[in-house]
Amino acid sequence: MTFTLGVDLGGTKIAAGLVAPDGVVTRRMSAPTPAAEGPEAILQTIVDLATSLTASAPGAAIAGCGIGAAGVIDPVSRTVQFATNSLPGWTGTRLGAEIERRLGVPVATVNDVHAHAIGEAVHGAGRGERTVLVIAAGTGIGGALVIDGVLQAGRHGAAGHYGHVPAAEAAGLACTCGGVGHLEVIASGPAILQAYLRRGGSVPRDTQEIFAKADAGDSVAAEVIDVAATALGRSIGGLINSLDPDLVIVGGGLASAGPRWWNTVESQARAEAMGLLAGCRIVPTSLGADSAIVGAASLITSSTLLTPQSL
Repeated sequence: MTFTLGVDLGGTKIAAGLVAPDGVVTRRMSAPTPAAEGPEAILQTIVDLATSLTASAPGAAIAGCGIGAAGVIDPVSRTVQFATNSLPGWTGTRLGAEIERRLGVPVATVNDVHAHAIGEAVHGAGRGERTVLVIAAGTGIGGALVIDGVLQAGRHGAAGHYGHVPAAEAAGLACTCGGVGHLEVIASGPAILQAYLRRGGSVPRDTQEIFAKADAGDSVAAEVIDVAATALGRSIGGLINSLDPDLVIVGGGLASAGPRWWNTVESQARAEAMGLLAGCRIVPTSLGADSAIVGAASLITSSTLLTPQSL
C-alpha cells in the first residue's frame, strides 16, 4: 500500500504518522521538540521520526511528506516566514526544501493550525461540507477557512490568526504579537490562568486546575472561564456573520474542558450571529490528536488543497 507521512510540528512535541489514502493513521510516533537546540535539531528529529515510521512498514511505498509546523509558513517557498521565541532561530528555515533533500520524497508545508483545519475539513467533522470554518482554542487561538477542500491561506500564508482580532473583554491587555486588546490574551488557556491570578486567585498548577476549581465552587475561577468563553463565542459569532460557513468546528485543548466552557462559547456565538445565521452548526473535532497529521498528509494526496487562488 502507498502511505503518506504526516508531521505535526509544535513548540513542545513533534508527532508523525503513516497515513493511508482514506485519511486513517496506521502508525504513529512522537518526540519532544528540541526547540532550544535550534532548527537543525528540529529538522533531524523530523527525519528520524520519518525514517523510523518508514522502517516500521516494510514494503510500503511513501508518496511524500506533509508537514504542519508552528509559525507562519509560506506554502509556496515552504519557508518559515515568522516564528515566536518558543522556537528560537526558526524564522527563515527552509523547512520544505531541507526535509525534501533529506528524505528524497516530495514535501509540502503549511502552518500547524492550517493542517489541523484541513484534516477536519477533508476527513473529519467537516467531510462533505463546502465551507468549513475551524477554530483551535488552546495555548493560542487560531484557525482556518477551507472552501471546497481548498485552504484559504491568504497572501502571506498567515490567514487564520483569529486570536489577534480585537475583543472588548481584552481591552488594555498587551498581546504577545505586540498589539493590545486581542482575543488571545483573554480567551486562550494561558490567558485564563493569568486572569485568575490577576483576580487574586491562588497560584494554580495549570489552566486545567482552574476548571476544577470552578466546578468545586470557586466563583473567581468560574468568572474568568465565563469571560474567556464569552469573548471567544462572540468572536465566532462575528466570523459566522462575516463568512457564512456551512459549519464551525471547534478544537484545541480548551474544547475538551467540559460543558461549562463549551456551552458558553456556543450560546454566545449564536447570540452574536445574525438571525438568519444563528442556526449555523458548531461542532467539536472528530479526529482528535490526529487531525494535523491527517491534514498535513492530505497536502500530498490531494492537489486541490493548495492552489494559487488559496495563497
